[in-house]
Amino acid sequence: YYTSIPGSCNFETQDQEWTTLCGLTQDTTDDFDWNISTSAVTGQTNPRTDHTPGKGQSFLYVNSSTQKEGNRARIITTKFFPASLGVCRVRFWFWMFASRQTGVLKVYTVEEHGTDILMWSSSRNQENKW
Repeated sequence: YYTSIPGSCNFETQDQEWTTLCGLTQDTTDDFDWNISTSAVTGQTNPRTDHTPGKGQSFLYVNSSTQKEGNRARIITTKFFPASLGVCRVRFWFWMFASRQTGVLKVYTVEEHGTDILMWSSSRNQENKW
């Protein structure tokens, strides 16, 4: 569900309602989409559950095993984050256990004229955990 903090979401929603409830949208110009799940999707390199202890179960995922190199799956916030000077933080949990199909996870901000600015990226998480 969505909280009062912009972009904050735990993805405990019904089916694909996370886009509306979490203030996110699928980029219609990308190559494939993010989906929601409560368990591993394929193979042995996927999480069995969400990282949240207790009732939390849902997470977003992309299945890169069927994609070509260079394909992108992209989600975008639908609301602007408030302007700040050095105090804006983005916090999230991710699972990227290395496999042949593992791509790069990137976080961008978009400046006022529409230019994407790379803020963070990871090409591998060497541990099989969140």
